[in-house]
Amino acid sequence: MARIGGLFDTKHLSRTIGRVAVMGAAAGLLSLLVAVGGCQQKEQAGPPPVPVVEVVKVVQQDVPIYSEWIGVLDGSVNAVIRPQVTGYLVKQNYVEGDIVKKGQVLFEIDPRTFQAEVKQAQAALEQAKGELAAQEAQAATARADLARIKPLAAKNAVSQKDLDYAIGRDLVTKAAVVSAKAGIAVAQANLEKAQLELGFTKITSPVDGVAGIAKAQLGNLVSPSMQEELTSVSALDPIKAYINVSEQEYLNAKGSESRAADAPLQLVLADGSVYPHQGKMALADRQIDPATGTLKIGTLFPNTGNLLRPGMYGKVRAILQTKAGALIVPQRAVTEMQGKYLVAVVAADNTIDIRPVAVGERIESGWIIDKGLNAGESVVAEGTQKVRPGMTVTPKPFEPAAPAPASKG
Repeated sequence: MARIGGLFDTKHLSRTIGRVAVMGAAAGLLSLLVAVGGCQQKEQAGPPPVPVVEVVKVVQQDVPIYSEWIGVLDGSVNAVIRPQVTGYLVKQNYVEGDIVKKGQVLFEIDPRTFQAEVKQAQAALEQAKGELAAQEAQAATARADLARIKPLAAKNAVSQKDLDYAIGRDLVTKAAVVSAKAGIAVAQANLEKAQLELGFTKITSPVDGVAGIAKAQLGNLVSPSMQEELTSVSALDPIKAYINVSEQEYLNAKGSESRAADAPLQLVLADGSVYPHQGKMALADRQIDPATGTLKIGTLFPNTGNLLRPGMYGKVRAILQTKAGALIVPQRAVTEMQGKYLVAVVAADNTIDIRPVAVGERIESGWIIDKGLNAGESVVAEGTQKVRPGMTVTPKPFEPAAPAPASKG
């Protein structure tokens, strides 16, 4: 048994040594393959590729310089419609938000009470006229009596008392005629007032314009004492746009040879579109607002289709000067770093030169460069983050990205 165990141990040891030898050979082969692969990779690796950048030419042209202000639109006339007599609303004769004409009836108040007052005033006038006729008849009689008594009194045919009575009666009847005429005037005025109040039961528009939503319902009791607004009508052609200009802008405009009041105005709407009709300055407030340091200016724009409505916002801009021979690059070509503005210029040998520049006004997607560039030079518009001073690049023309399609909802 001991022999058999010894033989078993010897064989097992031989097999173990064989497996270790095979594994060592495999590891050596793997190390050799890795070393050969590494050498091949080192042989294949070369210099980094030359970066591709998109470039544009520095453009030189005359550029109009705009001054812009935020504008709030309002009607050229905004008429608040209120009742002028007390009564119940019985009719609404217009479509809310529709165009109405001057004198068009918008609402009607129950007229029956006012019609009765007109009739009463007419009767009072007729009565006053009858009173005048009676007084004029008495005055004629008194005048005739006095004419007969005067010659008789001169001959002492009648007493002095009779003469005094005739004179007094003549004066009294004349005064009665004057009073009756005044009564007619009062009655006439009362009739006109009653007719006027009857007319106020038909509430009309004082201007041509667009009528707003009704703020009173049929059946409501309305009265001037309530200061109740029934609706409003705005004249929209032309329409006003109010802007606020700074005190410095106001003084500069007044001091310039070409006054701002003569400059045509453009209106940029909320969707970014430019309104097709030009406007003009119309009015200026009497004082600078001490809280904001600005002056309120009113401008006028034609509004033939009533496209513009009160309450809309827009940018009012005017060309107050033109910069001749300005150098323009895309805004994306200018990099701001620690308060300085830099532009990557591609030289004739396709190397990069990072230059500091002095920037001017922004115009749409471009930027005016006052100093640091020359017309016709190529600047990097796309890929500025990839370049370094002295680096060689492969330039290609800049292609602006197409606008993304508008999404619904």
